[in-house]
Amino acid sequence: MSDFLPTGIQLTYLVAASLFIFGLKKLGSPATARNGNVIAAVGMLLAIVATMLDQHVLNYEMILLGLAIGSGIGAIVAYKVQMTEMPQMVGLLNGLGGAASALVAVAEFWRLLDSGAPVPLDVNISMLLDVLIGGVTFTGSFLAFAKLQGLISGSPITFPFQQPFNLALLAAYVVGSVYLIITPDSLPIFLGVVAVSLILGVMFVIPIGGGDMPVVISLLNSLSGVAAAAAGFVVMNNMLIIAGALVGASGLILTEIMCKAMNRSLFSVLFSAFGTGSASGGGAAGGGAVDQTVRSIDPEEGAMMLGYARSVVIVPGYGMAVAQAQHSVRELSDQLEKMGVDVKYAIHPVAGRMPGHMNVLLAEANVPYTQLYDMDDINPQFEQADVALVIGANDVVNPAARSDTNSPIYGMPILEVDRAKQTIVIKRGMSTGFAGVDNELFYKDKTTMLFGSAKDMVSKLVSEVKQL
Repeated sequence: MSDFLPTGIQLTYLVAASLFIFGLKKLGSPATARNGNVIAAVGMLLAIVATMLDQHVLNYEMILLGLAIGSGIGAIVAYKVQMTEMPQMVGLLNGLGGAASALVAVAEFWRLLDSGAPVPLDVNISMLLDVLIGGVTFTGSFLAFAKLQGLISGSPITFPFQQPFNLALLAAYVVGSVYLIITPDSLPIFLGVVAVSLILGVMFVIPIGGGDMPVVISLLNSLSGVAAAAAGFVVMNNMLIIAGALVGASGLILTEIMCKAMNRSLFSVLFSAFGTGSASGGGAAGGGAVDQTVRSIDPEEGAMMLGYARSVVIVPGYGMAVAQAQHSVRELSDQLEKMGVDVKYAIHPVAGRMPGHMNVLLAEANVPYTQLYDMDDINPQFEQADVALVIGANDVVNPAARSDTNSPIYGMPILEVDRAKQTIVIKRGMSTGFAGVDNELFYKDKTTMLFGSAKDMVSKLVSEVKQL
């Protein structure tokens, strides 16, 4: 039995890894994402059970206590968190994952220091990398959470000599790491390296604006996976290495997809403090060729335009999320469909505060997956749409990205709502988006503005459509 146990554990790890890969594949589609999540969760359960059977596990009581407390907190938070606050929750989970991985390295360093045993070079390097990546993920994710939650300003925070300061921090980490490789039993230096890593996480996120949060959250998710893989090398656990590598790779691919959707490089997202520009630098102000007047309507006029249309494309944005209007949007869609209107939803890859944010909100409102279209699929259909209804979206529908070479968002793929026969924009006011540029869509002849909260305006549209 004792000879079979190590082999059985590794075989279970293999099955769990296969379930992770299969579940990850299922997460690629909204229609199969729920099943994919369950499959991956079963894989994690198998991995935990197999690890508990490992002969190196000595204190089952503490592990079971930790599992019970963590599972209880996780279940309560999962049930209570609003779908609109899901980006904040993802940020917190990324941070906790990074912290857990860094703590593995700290605990292993402490154990080796206490035992007086020599520290192998590979383990030493793994611990140092784990501390760096885990520490950056921890503080960076919590700072991202604070920005998303409104605890601090979502605007980029910069100061003079910021990049030289960051380089000095990184140099301090490298010098401390080299010292620890040569003299691996120096506790003060190790704690100094941990502190520098935590500060680097803060400095990594503060210059990034709220509009870039989908990219940041995706990147931090990738880093949490890399930190877990590094922790796996520290404790020589194959399951941690595999799972961490999967998360790291998938998160990095998603980060690249987000950057392409914004037509920006990852370097630009991390270091350009995007979103501090003014409206005068692009959009309508920069083009000068559009009429700087807007045409506003009331809900009754909007309902008539929607109710007598043959096809309507709804474009949700962060304004819908803030107002928690997804259920009202679904009700409006149902009413229009009863009147014979063909309704579709156009989803931009970076709409909202995290990848897939709009999909999550619409799924909560039970919007059929078949009505959701990504940007590449829906753009050719806008010319046939009678009405495009934009709810709280801004930069992702700004035609300046297509026409104004001086605009900061020039070249960014957008939802081409201006090609529809009529466009209705629900918005509180004429404020700019996170890119800090005016939206020339608002001044188009075919565009009408419906000013007010997304939830209130959509509810009024529903009421008016019912009376048609």
